[in-house]
Parts: sequence; structure tokens; C-alpha cells
Amino acid sequence: MTIITRRTALLAPFAATQALAQGSVVDITRARTEPVPIAVPDMAGTTPDGQRLGRDMARVILNNLRNSGLFRPVDRAAFIQTPEAAAATPRFQDWRVIGTTFLTTGRVSTSGDQLRVEFRLWDVLPEQQALGTAYNAAISNWRQIAHIISDDIYQRALGEQGYFNTRVAFIAENGPRDRRSRRLAIMDQDGENFRYLTDGAVQALTPRFHPNAQQIAFMSYANNQPRVFLFNVQTGRQEVLGNFGGMTLSPRFSPDGRSVVLSAVRGGDANIYVIDVGSRRERQLTSGGGLDVSPCFSPDGSQIVFNSDRGGDQQLYVMASGGGGPRRISFGQGRYATPVWSPRGDLIAFTRIGRGGFAIGVMRPDGSGERILSEGWGMEGPTFAPNGRVLMFYRESPARDARGNGYSARISSIDIAGFNERQIVTPTDASDPSWSALLS
Repeated sequence: MTIITRRTALLAPFAATQALAQGSVVDITRARTEPVPIAVPDMAGTTPDGQRLGRDMARVILNNLRNSGLFRPVDRAAFIQTPEAAAATPRFQDWRVIGTTFLTTGRVSTSGDQLRVEFRLWDVLPEQQALGTAYNAAISNWRQIAHIISDDIYQRALGEQGYFNTRVAFIAENGPRDRRSRRLAIMDQDGENFRYLTDGAVQALTPRFHPNAQQIAFMSYANNQPRVFLFNVQTGRQEVLGNFGGMTLSPRFSPDGRSVVLSAVRGGDANIYVIDVGSRRERQLTSGGGLDVSPCFSPDGSQIVFNSDRGGDQQLYVMASGGGGPRRISFGQGRYATPVWSPRGDLIAFTRIGRGGFAIGVMRPDGSGERILSEGWGMEGPTFAPNGRVLMFYRESPARDARGNGYSARISSIDIAGFNERQIVTPTDASDPSWSALLS
């Protein structure tokens, strides 16, 4: 288990009475069109290892903030003051003149396999320390500390929770489209620390994180039987959630993590069931002809959104979490699939198929305010960052070679306002992303 100790309210040596200044907070709507200028020098190091880690951590922080689309890193070539001098005492006029709004400074020291990171965020215009924190951890956790610092900066500058100290579970794919190998895999939200969780002996699909980010529910075709498994990220242990006598699809945890909602095929129909993780008791929530699939709880656990062809075409429906009274919420042109509720409860993301292609969009839980964020040849599987500000999904491409062969699937992210779409680099093709909660 990762152990990082944090001491907040670290005092600047020349401003001992002000550890947390009530300075600038930039509105996110404004930051979309005018990204916040921030200078991120290398952190100073007291040893050669500390200097190297200071450079590496600053690079991770810089990339996180840049990739959000809401920060504009100040060109390092314009820096006047050195990182070492800034870590001791920032000369605010040197940073103000090059257009800096926020400045980060830090110092890294190492002892054996342990490191200590002292970090400060400065609000340049009022010349105030906005944030000061110290971290103690194993050196191997340096990247996670950089993600935590990135979250601190995001929250302090923009007034919203960050999302950088998170992981993404997904399906790592290899091979031609008709003979794909699909393995359960995991990575940091920026694509680093990639590793396989299953060996590829059987196909894996649709991973979904537990709220504690330490367990994953997914589909597996072990013994040619499509069943739902639970995977423990820390121990690597797998267990079958239950034997349902038929195909089980699209598992997803409840907000409290005590149950899993899924779709099970019986007698030609697919209905939604909720399974108690502890007792393995099942309860059927929908009935009647048709296919009810891809269920997802609202963040307060009171409702479930799912897609169904019960009305003759595949659309989105919302019902109470105990079942009954489903009401249709999608009315656009095309078929709707893979709905997922925002952690903030204000939006439902979905896949829409029609008009000659696929699209990823969002709507309010009552079906109003539908907006398409991105369109393409093949795209599916939206998943929200824990702050509800960013979506990931996967995009397919024919990627044909000179002989007309080929296929690829890649994960992308996009802001819920429909800007800053970017591909997440992975060592293999990748699909079915699931974004974890913030790591502790």
C-alpha cells in the first residue's frame, strides 16, 4: 500500500504569518478561453538524486497542468530567476514581467529510499504564498506526489477538485480485429505506469472501478463462459461474482461499493439485476421483452440510467434504483448506448450511433441540454474523471495499410465543454476505459 505523509500549511521563511493566502481563483469558464499562465521551474535538490527527482516531478506537474487545457505553462526560456534562487526567495517582479499568474517552487531531499518534498504555490500579482505543503514518502512514489501536487494547484487556482492522482483501468488490445487479444490493464491517468492485470489467456471486457479504486469488476470469457469477475488490484486475486446461468454484461459498482448492477441474458431477453457483493444475492430490477443493458447508478445511489430497446429502438432510460417506473430521456436522432452518470450528478454521458457514425455526448438527467462533444468513425465507452470535468472514451480507426488491412483503438480525453480533445498514449491499442476515484 502506498504511504505518503503530508504536512499542509508549510510556511514560507519570509512570510511565516501567511501559509494559505486568499488570493486569485480563476473561473474555469474563463480558463477555457484564457488558460492560466503558470511557471513551473525544476524543483531544487539538496543531492544529485534530489535534483534529478526535482526535474522529473516538475515535468509531470507541467504536463498535467498543460494537458488539462486550463493552464498555459510559461516558456522556461523566459525565466529570469533560477529555480534554486526562486525556491529560497521568489523575486516576484522577475515572474510578473514574463506574464506569470502562479509560480511553483520546491525543494527535494533524499535519505536512503525515502524522500521529502517541500512545495509552494505563489500568487504572483499580490506577492503571496497561496499554498505550502511538505510530503514524506518512498522514492518510488515520486510520481504520485507530483500528481497530488498537480491536484493541489488545480484546486487552489481554479476552485475545483483536481483529477490527476487517479488511475484508469482499460482493455489492452493486440492483433487483427477478428482475432484480438484483450487483456485487463491499468495505468495512471496520464498513460504512465502501464501494466497488465490479466495474462491474456481469456478475453476480458468492460472493466469498472470500485469506488475505493482497489477493485475492478469486469467481464471474462473463462471456459467460454461470459461471466463477471472481481479483481483486487493490490493482491491480483480474481473471483467470480456469481453464476447466472447465461451471459452477464456491463457490470458496474454502486456508489457505496456494496453491490454491482449488471445485465443478464435469460431466455433471449436481457434484464438488469443488482448483486450484493457480500452475500451474492441477486435482485431483478427490470422485466419484459427486449434488451436492457449498460446500467449505471446516480452518484447518490437513488437512480439508475440504462439503455434499452423496449420502445423499439435503443434509447436511454432512468428508473429508481429499486426498479420500476423507467422513463425515457433520449429523443435525438440515432441509437443511444453506454450511459454513465457524472460524479457531480449533473450530467449523463453517452454514445450515440447514427448519421453515418458515432458520437460521444452529454445530457442532463432529465434528457434536456443534449450536447455532442466529439464525433467519429467508431467511438464508445465514456467515463468521467472524479471531478466530473473531463471524459475519457475510446476511438476506433480503420488504420488501413497499403493492402487494406488494419485496425486500431485508442483512448482519448475531452473536457465536458467539448474542447481539448487529446489522445492518451498507451503501449498497445486500448478500449473500454474506467476512471478511478482520487487515490488516497
